Amino acid sequence: MPAGSCLCSTVRWRYEGAFERMTHCHCGMCRKSHGTAFATYVIGPRARFQFAAGEEAIVRYESSPTFVRSFCRHCGSVLPNIAFGELMAAPAGGFDGDLGMTPWGHIFSAWKAPWHPINDSLPQHDHYPGADAPAVDREPATPSTDGLLRGSCLCGDVTYGVTGDFKFVHQCHCSRCRKAYAAAHCTNGITRVSSVRFTRGEQHLTTYRFPHSRFYAPTFCRRCGSKMPRLDIENRMALVPFGSLDDDPKRTADDHIYVGSKSSWYSITDDLPQHAELP
Repeated sequence: MPAGSCLCSTVRWRYEGAFERMTHCHCGMCRKSHGTAFATYVIGPRARFQFAAGEEAIVRYESSPTFVRSFCRHCGSVLPNIAFGELMAAPAGGFDGDLGMTPWGHIFSAWKAPWHPINDSLPQHDHYPGADAPAVDREPATPSTDGLLRGSCLCGDVTYGVTGDFKFVHQCHCSRCRKAYAAAHCTNGITRVSSVRFTRGEQHLTTYRFPHSRFYAPTFCRRCGSKMPRLDIENRMALVPFGSLDDDPKRTADDHIYVGSKSSWYSITDDLPQHAELP
């Protein structure tokens, strides 16, 4: 019986039986919500799903007329969506252990992040095949004219800009990031703290301090749950989730880190260096 939880373990759930399908979604709304290049969802009958604890901590945000997204108010982890008719959709990154399946394809691939190439041989679909689903994406941002790399959350309450270069861009597969971002992995850019400036809504941010960890502290919008930059003043560095960017950073990731903790349902198919932990 597949079971999962948010990063802080306040919200827990279980699913009885096997899921019907697993997909990688590249729509702009999923990228914003998760703060990642894409989101991986499993789908199955709603009747087989059950929350085991923490329903009082769930915040729901209607990102489009057909999709209500949920996240934990404490840690910001994206949670299963049960407001989906007779079906439910759950981010695979929130589950523990092997799900017994792998993705059958990419959906909304026409709107994929410009900095993330699709290197595998899975089918790619511009929409959701077999369903009359709209293209759940925003209009592309007008390119910046002043060199500012802009970003925002899904609901638009929080916006920011990056002026400096990224020293590193890691794709992290650690168990914490998979839970926090509820995805196969996250893609985070590391830059100087002075290079990132919030231009609107910084007061709407929440930072979750992971217990017994000096550095791990996801930051998210309280209204929509989108992952946002974390400014580490003490260490003079900023961590920017690439999925939250509105402009093209004109670079891709440098490597994969913590691949020793990689999920069983995701395969790395590119030629980037792989490190079992942090190099």
